[in-house]
Amino acid sequence: MTLVSADRHRFPAEPWSLVEAGHAPGDTGTLETLFTLGNGHLGLRGAHASAQDAHLPGTFINGFHETFDIRHAESAYGFAKEGQRILYVPDGQECAVRINGEELALATTPVLDYRRTLDFASGAYECTIVWRTSSGAVVTTRERRVVGAASRASLGIELLVTADRRVVADVASAVVNRQDQPAEDHSEHDPRRAGRHAGRVLSPLRAEGLNGSLRLAWATAASRQRIALAVDHLTNGPVPPFSTEADCDRSAVRYVLPLDPGEEFRLEKRLAYAVEPAPEPDWDSDDPALAADEPLQGRSATAGDASDGVGALLAVAEASLRGIEDLTVESAEHYRRHWATADVEIGGQPELQQAVRWNLFQLAQATSQAGVAGIPAKGVSGSGYEGHYFWDQEVYLMPYLTYTCPEAARQVLEFRHRMLPAAKARAAELNVDGALFPWRTINGQEASAYYAAGTAQFHINAAIAFAASRYTWATADSSFRDGEGAELLAETARMWSSLGFFGKDGKFHLHGVTGPDEYTAVVNDNLYTNVMARFNLRAAAALEHTSVREADRLLWSTAAERMALPYDADQRVHAQDNDFMTLQPWDWDTPREKYPLLLHFHPLVIYRHQVLKQADTVLAMFLQWQDFTAEEKQRAFDFYDPITTGDSTLSACVQGIMAAEVGYVRTALGHFTHAAFIDLDDLHGNTVDGVHTASAGGVWAALTNGFAGFRDQGRTPRFDPRLPEGWESLGFRLRMRGRTLAVRLTPGMISFRAEPEVTAAAGEADARADLQRTDRFSEGPLEVEVRGRVYAVGTDPVEISVEPVAEPEPSVFPSPLPTAGLAAIAVMG
Repeated sequence: MTLVSADRHRFPAEPWSLVEAGHAPGDTGTLETLFTLGNGHLGLRGAHASAQDAHLPGTFINGFHETFDIRHAESAYGFAKEGQRILYVPDGQECAVRINGEELALATTPVLDYRRTLDFASGAYECTIVWRTSSGAVVTTRERRVVGAASRASLGIELLVTADRRVVADVASAVVNRQDQPAEDHSEHDPRRAGRHAGRVLSPLRAEGLNGSLRLAWATAASRQRIALAVDHLTNGPVPPFSTEADCDRSAVRYVLPLDPGEEFRLEKRLAYAVEPAPEPDWDSDDPALAADEPLQGRSATAGDASDGVGALLAVAEASLRGIEDLTVESAEHYRRHWATADVEIGGQPELQQAVRWNLFQLAQATSQAGVAGIPAKGVSGSGYEGHYFWDQEVYLMPYLTYTCPEAARQVLEFRHRMLPAAKARAAELNVDGALFPWRTINGQEASAYYAAGTAQFHINAAIAFAASRYTWATADSSFRDGEGAELLAETARMWSSLGFFGKDGKFHLHGVTGPDEYTAVVNDNLYTNVMARFNLRAAAALEHTSVREADRLLWSTAAERMALPYDADQRVHAQDNDFMTLQPWDWDTPREKYPLLLHFHPLVIYRHQVLKQADTVLAMFLQWQDFTAEEKQRAFDFYDPITTGDSTLSACVQGIMAAEVGYVRTALGHFTHAAFIDLDDLHGNTVDGVHTASAGGVWAALTNGFAGFRDQGRTPRFDPRLPEGWESLGFRLRMRGRTLAVRLTPGMISFRAEPEVTAAAGEADARADLQRTDRFSEGPLEVEVRGRVYAVGTDPVEISVEPVAEPEPSVFPSPLPTAGLAAIAVMG
């Protein structure tokens, strides 16, 4: 479907905001995602305040989850045992407004005017509606929401009510435990959606209410996490609450008052959460249920150490309460600093500019205040993929963080490093050395119940190693390089060297693996996996670290140099795996309604065909760009792009990057535009479950790596630009080696300028001294390479002329012959 781009009257192309200028029924859930507020720790979906007008309202806290036993119909050794699922935390956005006894709701009340705005520049949500009630009164409501930045557990909501005549207003502000409300389990029909728990999840610990204030606390049934919520209500006059009711499932503060014509009633709702995470298992113990001293994600509060843990946790929440005006100033200042380095400007393309900024805003909302934590596949915008952390964060999100907010990038890597004990335990369970990171997880344990598309994706190890190496290259952070970074590289390399083997052909093989393309599974020598493992082994062999012995270095370097890379000599193209070229071609006359294939065909049907869910070999050639020739890249793109369904939202951005590199700029623009509007137009039909955060990261990459041709981890930063026709300019900044590199493309020109480094503000991501101490890189000019020539860039602009790239002739491959039925027999003669 299309949504935003199809109705520019309803959704005007504003450069710094998403605006809904008129209400229409039918896409409520999708818009709740599009208008989400968040900060990486706390997220509030953009539902309307009235329960009647909400589809899937909710509030989420990164890492707050419940565990459950995974029940396999037929179990086997090493299968994942414990699932994890992000929870709906008690939600405070609901507010019912009744005028003369009539509840205002979009579903039932005539609307005279409507405007809803999500402001990218300040991080504020606002919705103004003018209603005509059955009594004839014209009533205006204006709601404003802001999530804290440094005050990351705080949320402010303001409601203003006015009328054109005397009315009686009845306003009921609620806190709802949505997690334990009856709801349909959509995961039965779509594995991308979150499941539901069979029993009660949040057990009440405390529910107190007095004079408009609520103090509430719960504990999860199995994961042993506790959460507290403090709520205060303030009004603009001496209007006491009509009632204050506290309950574990639904609390409410109600105001009933007369309003004269033009008189304004203002209700401010202040909310703050405090979370006590679950204890981390002792992975060295025979009993992994034993608790260690420090939880995996770090404590948000020290309540559990007090004699009255619940009271102390509530005290933390209460101390975190902030007024909406303070939060507004805090958020605006945060985004002012954020956009100074994270903005990407596209000249002459207002609709794409808005879409790009919406995607970049979502990246900030998913990461900015996460702390030492992972980044869920949906950020904190929804429950899709059950709040798990995947390889997405290292391959699709970490490039953006590394070059716009390296302090936050380091924290993600520190979070992975904290998982090392669990990863080592998992490696031992699968009979390999070193560490094997879980394919999907919240608490460090493998949560993928389907090993063929989960545990078999060993390439997550290489993704983590690659992200650590890129971060070190970009920042020259020697403390991380010699500490956590070295451990991550070495332990992941140990896994590869024990997983693979040297075959009779003298090559090093990795068998029984699944690559990024989940439409082929458990294959031998998946090209992407092998190429990335080779990188991992080479990087580890180059380490100067006490844990690396000469024997390790010899094994890793030999395995890397002898890595098997499947190649089809007849087609002159790298094969996705050893057997991919022998598979039956997919029937491309399959009706469009049968996509995505995973929802309409058994996996075994898909696995025996040449069809891709997402870019695989092409992704390998982008990430390891130095290892392949221009001809190899073009032939791979020409072969795989037509058989890639794009059923994964991770695909379009990568296809666009490689299309730009090989010279298909118009094709690249098509893939990029698709990626930019994946959520805004709900192109995959599941935006209701949350923002596709990794795809948003891919939008940033498609601009910087695709159209600007930026490549890293070479001797110098490298650029090979391809500005699309019709674009007046493309501009962005990269934080790199102690400075900020400003890059600007115009037709026939690329320019650079070095700017002073911008560091994180106090109270936000910790800007470590080691990161700021960037050794020799922060002194003197910064060298960049443009199409083979090196330039020194200082504070004065350096302008370089670049010729347009001619589009190459596409590769020609033989048409596939019939492979089934009488037609195949006829061909065989």
